Amino acid sequence: QTAVRPGDTHYSVAQVLQREAAAAVNHTTLTFSPHTGTHADAYYHYELDGDHPATMPLDAYVGPARVMTVTKRDGALYPDDFAAVDLHGAQRLLIHSHVSDLPDDQWPAEFPYLSVALINWLAGLGVRLIGLDSPSVDAFDSTELPCHHALRRVKIVNLELLWLRDVPDGAYELVALPLKLDGACGSPVRAILRTL
Repeated sequence: QTAVRPGDTHYSVAQVLQREAAAAVNHTTLTFSPHTGTHADAYYHYELDGDHPATMPLDAYVGPARVMTVTKRDGALYPDDFAAVDLHGAQRLLIHSHVSDLPDDQWPAEFPYLSVALINWLAGLGVRLIGLDSPSVDAFDSTELPCHHALRRVKIVNLELLWLRDVPDGAYELVALPLKLDGACGSPVRAILRTL
């Protein structure tokens, strides 16, 4: 069972056709929020004229990535939190926190999130994708969503609720493609990392 944001649609499966009932195939219908589990936010999630998953830049979701662990358990992350690591040339940054160590069905009561200062700094370094194991790039209670808007402004895409348990810091190749979903505000992804 995957943790779901309080108030959001839980994952469910309905059996439509069954082989054991003489159907030629098993066939199911899935119901869930596109923000269930590891997912890519589309710009439409927070801006009416934003891209849907079908039109987000796919090349941003595939390529070299850097995994980095942060010790901050709650609150905004700033450039100083990444001072110990050389991120020059890193096009994709995946941020590993305590959230990855929680049980899969537990929604985090606290989590680190981005700051506009960090987003601007990473954009200046050439980062094209930021992924977190946290459920949001903004504070949970934010209604202004400054980090979501800042990501679009600097053309960085994001992944949320990455599963980074037992993933050591270092360089990898990331593959985390969103589905071609017109009209949706996000898309589930099956994110994989390959060692370089």
